[in-house]
Amino acid sequence: MAVRIAIIGGGPGGYEAALVGAELGAEVTLIDSAGVGGACVLWDCVPSKTLCSTAEVVTYMRTAPRLGLTSETPKLNVNLHKVFERILWLASAQSRDIETKILEAGVRMVQGTARFIDPHTLLVAEGPAAGERIEADVVLIATGSSPNELPSAPCDGVRILNSRQVYDLDSVPESLIVVGSGATGAEFAHAFNRLGAGVTLVSSRDRMLPGEDADAADVLESVFRRRGMTLLKQTRAHGARAVDGGVEVDLGDGQALTGSHALFTVGQSPNSAALALGNAGVRVGARGEIPVDGVSRTNVSHIYAAGDVTGGVMLASTAAMQGRIAMWHTLGQAVTPLARDEIAATVFTDPEIATVGISQAEAAARGLHAEVVMLPFATNARAKMSSLEDGFVKIVAISGSGTVIGGTIVAPHASDLILSVSVAVHVRLTVAQLAQAFSVYPSFGGSVQEAARLLMGR
Repeated sequence: MAVRIAIIGGGPGGYEAALVGAELGAEVTLIDSAGVGGACVLWDCVPSKTLCSTAEVVTYMRTAPRLGLTSETPKLNVNLHKVFERILWLASAQSRDIETKILEAGVRMVQGTARFIDPHTLLVAEGPAAGERIEADVVLIATGSSPNELPSAPCDGVRILNSRQVYDLDSVPESLIVVGSGATGAEFAHAFNRLGAGVTLVSSRDRMLPGEDADAADVLESVFRRRGMTLLKQTRAHGARAVDGGVEVDLGDGQALTGSHALFTVGQSPNSAALALGNAGVRVGARGEIPVDGVSRTNVSHIYAAGDVTGGVMLASTAAMQGRIAMWHTLGQAVTPLARDEIAATVFTDPEIATVGISQAEAAARGLHAEVVMLPFATNARAKMSSLEDGFVKIVAISGSGTVIGGTIVAPHASDLILSVSVAVHVRLTVAQLAQAFSVYPSFGGSVQEAARLLMGR
């Protein structure tokens, strides 16, 4: 008899797990309320990165005169309604493509939400299957997360927005105040700045992107200022309110910022409250997160969790890997626990910031004896051809052995360039092995190899 697997949530953690489970012969039921792909595909990751890609085209157009290309109509008109219409259509199309793939794999789809009745029984709410009880041998929870809101700055979707409400805008904001300087805040600040909005970015920390490489954050701060963005660091937003024709953001001590709109990107909270986890005996953390081990297992041996709901690294790629690992583990496949020191991530600004493995700061904090090389792209022939002004490759390797343990790339399409470093980290290549691989000339990737060569002599 096939193993009965119930998956709650159709985001990357859920749908990737469903595909693996079906491939391995399990009887898989996927319960989802919003659409396959979840918030990642429909509202968050795919739409925001599509917006950043649109903004990238603007950058190319503005770089053209330096390359000897001019136009008789240099003014760029942005029809934001059309931009967002395309973005949301692409997100919906991606969701449909994933759903088709899942159904073709033999996964049963159930529309609705679900909660536990007991450790092996789920109750479906909403939709055509409302009231159905689903019995399962194994359950995977992949319900994602939702944007945080400040009680003193309730998002109204008109003047005060969260990251999912920006797509309701009809025109580019005249002056946008972005609160929060993590990856989401930086990406939206970049995109709207490129589309013509006046942007003020408010950060409570002493630098943007506090979780990223400090040198990379410095580059992006310099680029943002050069493009006319205002950066307010070590400044905390205490609240916001809509006023006639705009918004005011309270900074405390009687200070306030005024703008046409405010966008709050102040983190995400796990979606676990409605699952009735107590009925299944699943332990929950103080923020609603569900703790898991390296194979995505909760404290209940047959119940797993993947993605944002675990409260760990909130990335689509991490969610997908956790979901796959859960299925491999429960269905008896050989599996390696999630390697957190190998996770790759990208901030999709312009330039992009891509990282993998252990950073320079983390290596120092752990007391690791590491060598670091940072090679600016200024000397790269392909970068010169593209009139690239900013960016670098940084590689972190263990002293003596030369084993590559991490890296950072700041460049256009760094999300693609980081793969070679990611492979090196995963299979524990040395800098000599990385340096002796072939690269194309001229290419941005050649700088990865050159950085490795510089480390060989240390």
